[in-house]
Amino acid sequence: MAQPQPKKPRELTGLGVLIWFVAFFGVVFAVNAVMVKAATSTFGGVETTSSYKAGLMFKQAELAAQKQADLHWQVDGRLGRDKAGETVLDISVRDANGAPVPGLTATARLEHPADARRDHDVPLSNIGSGQFHGAADAGAGRWELIIDLSRDGKRVFLSRSRVTLN
Repeated sequence: MAQPQPKKPRELTGLGVLIWFVAFFGVVFAVNAVMVKAATSTFGGVETTSSYKAGLMFKQAELAAQKQADLHWQVDGRLGRDKAGETVLDISVRDANGAPVPGLTATARLEHPADARRDHDVPLSNIGSGQFHGAADAGAGRWELIIDLSRDGKRVFLSRSRVTLN
């Protein structure tokens, strides 16, 4: 009986190492490209376009916040849904004595915390002294409600609140 010849072990050559090396890094780069594309296509916004400019404006924002606190205004924003399912915002502005504050212009915005493409401006109408009403078509979820009150074109009050819409 003839004995079977033992199989010759597969030889690892320089070409084989090169092929495995290129294939490995090719897969790594392909997966990274897919992940970068997915990340950039699903992230809809940034909090600030320039951190440097925001840092420079910090002292001014701090002074504006102190002026706002010195007013002792009571700003009440009620956000809910009407019977048609539309998002409704009612704002009441009163001074330290509880009297309505006249002569204000109000703007409001619902900002999505993770996707700026879903933000909504809430058009407001003045329905009385220190009273504003508006409606928007915002979906359910967590939002940031920004209320901006101004007089003679200058901001006198800014409020940022986290809210949840059902």
